[in-house]
Amino acid sequence: MGTQDELSREQVLEIMRGEQILMLSTATKEGKIVAHPMTAQAIDDDAVAWFFIGLQGDQADAIRENPQVNLAFADTGSWLSVSGTANFVDDRAKVEELWDGQVAAYFDGGKDDPNLGLLKVVPESAQFWGVEGNKVIAAVKILAAKIRGSDGPGTSATTEL
Repeated sequence: MGTQDELSREQVLEIMRGEQILMLSTATKEGKIVAHPMTAQAIDDDAVAWFFIGLQGDQADAIRENPQVNLAFADTGSWLSVSGTANFVDDRAKVEELWDGQVAAYFDGGKDDPNLGLLKVVPESAQFWGVEGNKVIAAVKILAAKIRGSDGPGTSATTEL
């Protein structure tokens, strides 16, 4: 990895909002780390992430047992890890606000499905590793460093949220 840079809240928000699919990692009561692909329904200006989640299942059980979670975002040449605390929220107005047709495919009862849960992840810190530029530029920079046998072109940065 190249240099250590600064990471701003605005950069974190841009990355979080730019990725549709992410991995939500939880720890089971036995201490096993498990990651699930998720789609954030919204990322607010404080980098709080909102999800719909099934209330009956291992993932929800793990969050109830230990609310410390990690959100992992990846794109060609860059990765963002956001550590935070998850909690279940009972807010009908927020469900109405965030609901879309894609969510309906996972919850047969729609917005009234008893298994439908609203999950709020409040971020605590974020760490970024990556290469500046779009996907093509990042891929070219990584390949060039590999061919030259030099250190990778990326940077690393951490911020408290």
